[in-house]
Amino acid sequence: MSGPSVAVIDIGSNSIKILVAARNEAGTLSSLHYRTIDARISAGISRAEPRLTEEGMTRGLEAITSLLTDAATHAPSKVILVATSAVRDALNGADFIARVLAATGHTIRLLSGDEEANLIGRGLTCDPALAHLRDFYVFDLGGGSLECLAFRDRKIEQAVSLQLGCVRLTEKFVTDSSAAFTTNQAIAIATYTRDLITRSGFKFSLPATAAAVGTGGTVTTVRTILGARQGHTLAQTSTQIPLPDLCTLLDELGTLPLVARQKIPGLPPARADVFPTALTTVITLAELGNFPSFENSLYNLRYGLASAALENP
Repeated sequence: MSGPSVAVIDIGSNSIKILVAARNEAGTLSSLHYRTIDARISAGISRAEPRLTEEGMTRGLEAITSLLTDAATHAPSKVILVATSAVRDALNGADFIARVLAATGHTIRLLSGDEEANLIGRGLTCDPALAHLRDFYVFDLGGGSLECLAFRDRKIEQAVSLQLGCVRLTEKFVTDSSAAFTTNQAIAIATYTRDLITRSGFKFSLPATAAAVGTGGTVTTVRTILGARQGHTLAQTSTQIPLPDLCTLLDELGTLPLVARQKIPGLPPARADVFPTALTTVITLAELGNFPSFENSLYNLRYGLASAALENP
């Protein structure tokens, strides 16, 4: 590496992640270390008055402390902590931020929905595998929110953040997440998703050839599951996820109770309860945009923050 590194900790609704990155001699952003901890700090996020639970805040603080230890081994020039939907929407989000500051000495930057969407967009443009794309959509599905972006000539034309995260919608529409996922639940989630996207004003107005890029845990997990069935690691799998594969996976997993879903190779047990909801949301996006597939990218919010930090040290 030709310059300093930066560590970014992304405190999401479903998971808390770290990226340590630096620019190589060619100026490309490269990952030195990354890790994800499924902390689920967002339990109760769908309530009228959402609050982070004591258990969720404890899990979150433990995850952040562990990831800060990871960061220290790389001696980054800067450590950045950001929080998104769960902390942003919680009435006691400020209490959690204060608790983290007191325990670690690090301040959490609370991102607005617009900031989150735009930084995800910046991260995606760092992916060398997407350098050939000019007009494309980006969808990042998290536990608390869904970020939708449209790029025209590699510049953001639209960016919206919607309360369509898989934890939020599971709490709203799935009465018993330990049971099989029902057709009625899938219909309700799909209908709600279509309605909210339509009311948001987000338009599927790019040329019909525009690609759909999926980032975040859901599409990556689909890729991991499909790879595990072939004995492949994530790096060995295709980045293209066809819509029929998403539909087949939902049909297969949706009929299983939670205990059986938790044993699926490639599906993290902590995500198994919200995964049918997440698949339904992604399939609905494909149907709305008439997308035959999603291109999976691992470049996301953390890469956008790292890029900005290394540009302005």
